[in-house]
Amino acid sequence: MTLAAPDPTRTVPLPLREQADVRDRWLTQRLLDVLPGLMDRTGIDLWLVIGREYNEDPVLATLLPATWLSARRRTVLVLHRSDDGVTAAAVSRYPVGQFLPAWTDEPDEWQAVRRFVEQADPRRIGVDVSSRFALADGLSHTEHRLLTESLGPYAERLVSAEQLAVGWLETRLAEEIGALHALNRLAHEVIDEAFSRETITVGTTTALDLAWWIRQRLHDLGVEPWFHPTVTLQRAGVPLVEERGTLLPAVPYDSPVRPGDLVHCDLGLSSLGLRTDTQRNGYVLRDGESKAPCGLQEALSAGNLLQDLTVEALRIGSTGNQVLAAARAAAADHGIDGDVYSHPVGFHGHGAGPAIGQWDQQDGVPGPGDYPVHGDTVYALELAVRRPVPEWGGQCVRIGLEEGIALTADAVEFLDGRQTELILV
Repeated sequence: MTLAAPDPTRTVPLPLREQADVRDRWLTQRLLDVLPGLMDRTGIDLWLVIGREYNEDPVLATLLPATWLSARRRTVLVLHRSDDGVTAAAVSRYPVGQFLPAWTDEPDEWQAVRRFVEQADPRRIGVDVSSRFALADGLSHTEHRLLTESLGPYAERLVSAEQLAVGWLETRLAEEIGALHALNRLAHEVIDEAFSRETITVGTTTALDLAWWIRQRLHDLGVEPWFHPTVTLQRAGVPLVEERGTLLPAVPYDSPVRPGDLVHCDLGLSSLGLRTDTQRNGYVLRDGESKAPCGLQEALSAGNLLQDLTVEALRIGSTGNQVLAAARAAAADHGIDGDVYSHPVGFHGHGAGPAIGQWDQQDGVPGPGDYPVHGDTVYALELAVRRPVPEWGGQCVRIGLEEGIALTADAVEFLDGRQTELILV
């Protein structure tokens, strides 16, 4: 019996076996359609991705078949660019999915690596060492030493594969973007469920209770969080406090939710080898209220405008620091008091690629901020605005927003839309 290929864009989460089928199909497509162009763009003829069990290169997990949950002993993946495409081989004690076995009669794996390199005779051999990107710096000191010793004169051809590793990690297939649509929709549904009277008992439920409820809900759905969810409260009479140079909510996490509170959550889920990162805001209605105070809604609208200005600045070829500077200049022209700290998302929640600010680095991020924006990528559009609320006696509120967006050659698209109205509790 032949089963139809599962469609991750329609239903998530898929059963684990179907997830494995999807991930392995994506890997094959990425090796065929994505990697050759990236190797050409970065001038790498041979890419070595090396890891030992429990000390894996972060890139390694994105190249292994779905049933491999880690490296086994030492796993060396050898990716060779030729006129016919990319030859993907593995120097390993065990078969590695769709990778060709490249260890035959040699006493140890390093001799097999040397033989492969000699036969390929590459001009530039890329290895994962990088001072700018942790995700592209996965070759350990010991493995680097053993590799260099085994290659002999070929070690002179070793170069940093930083640009290749980052390109591989940040580039998304169209079907991966479709799956991220569905995963972001699931994240939004969980937030809607959390910010409801079915979940929140006003006067009893605390922010900490809500955070654990969200984590348990994600676990029960089969989409594990990649960080512990956070929930914060803001309320009239409890001003923001300055911490580490920024203004943050001061209501204690163990304080019960009260009528009139502004509720904020930050969550990220994992499925199909992909991750999301989402922030949204809700308002707890007081008796007799049918909508949030206009000042709070206007603060959210200011956040939406800052989103628009950041998206407008997000241009292929610009660096992350250039995007940040353009967005902040436009925000100043509109009188918006806010910060932009957006980042790539995909295989990792805080993914490899251009850093568009950090919450404590609003003048640019040396290193990752100098990396250029490429198409076929996905970002968490993360930012915050501060605005006084007349109904709260002019007290300032902080609206934190974070939405998934896909950047292609055609346009920027929000993944399952964005929040333009406060969720009413």
